[in-house]
Amino acid sequence: MEEERYNVIGVMSGTSLDGVDLAHIQFRVEDKKWSFEIIESETISYSSDWINSLKTAVNFSITELDDLNQKYTELLAMTISNFIKKYNIENIDAVCSHGHTVLHQPQKGFTLQIGNLPEISSLIHQTVVCDFRVQDVQLGGQGAPLVPIGDRMLFSEYDYCMNLGGFSNVSFEENGKRIAFDISPVNTVLNFYANQLGLDYDDKGQKSCTGQINENLLNELNTLDFYQKNHPKSLGFEFVKDVVIPIIESYKIITTDKLRTFVEHAALQIAAALPTKKGNLFITGGGAYNDFLIERIQTYLPEMKIIIPEKKILEFKEALIFALLGVLKLRGEINVLSSVTGAQMDHSTGNIYNQK
Repeated sequence: MEEERYNVIGVMSGTSLDGVDLAHIQFRVEDKKWSFEIIESETISYSSDWINSLKTAVNFSITELDDLNQKYTELLAMTISNFIKKYNIENIDAVCSHGHTVLHQPQKGFTLQIGNLPEISSLIHQTVVCDFRVQDVQLGGQGAPLVPIGDRMLFSEYDYCMNLGGFSNVSFEENGKRIAFDISPVNTVLNFYANQLGLDYDDKGQKSCTGQINENLLNELNTLDFYQKNHPKSLGFEFVKDVVIPIIESYKIITTDKLRTFVEHAALQIAAALPTKKGNLFITGGGAYNDFLIERIQTYLPEMKIIIPEKKILEFKEALIFALLGVLKLRGEINVLSSVTGAQMDHSTGNIYNQK
């Protein structure tokens, strides 16, 4: 059977606000088996002004959001164009872009990822596949997580695939279905308190490991309603801003104790979320660099083999998988699983914008 190849760029901006992840990827598919190579990859950090805008966008009016969406689309277009020029990437089949989530309230029937306006294709002179979440929410789904179909197609050798980013999420096979859901906040909270210590993030958990666990705070966090819900379920920054941070702030304890307590909370929830506590756990995302968090997860999962991949996959797995979602959309194939999101059906999502 003839091998098919796709030359694409995956673009992702996560809730950790680390920056825009870009990955130049070549996919090969033969006899329904997919393989990939990440050729070039880079994270372009946000300016302090952009970080502040994206952090506070959850409070914006509709007019302010429209303006932000326009400006962010232009920023993203410039970032993508610079990446293509820097690495002299030619013959691109598509740029597959997630955009940046500023609102995610599937229970109210809406989600908003900025940077997905149609003019992005004209600005970068490429075919763009983007805006992958809206259709799923319209079909009654959570609009998240979308990565699990990529876990199934590209990383099937692992029992569990977990991302430790702004939030932790996991995917795995159960009775022939892919199951996936968000577990808890991670870097959205840890970075918030690292910022109070004058740091962008808690490097390797060096600050959190010096703190003390506040048992009352830990218990209050562990009893939040979200953790009692069955999957499918997903989290947005609103949950952190409106629920988690106010609870932590109600405790008059030092910042390192807040960090220490939250690391324990995240590790506990991650361990509790896995139906089987044995096998291998494949971890990607910025949180994989937090040695102390990984150590605490391992403590609660002593029989689990934790696998952290090489840097390109660790840092750019989400950009890789959104690139795959874009290719599947171009092929007219399913790229969202209803078993994961709770939508009415499996479907092929995303908008295709051809340059004019």
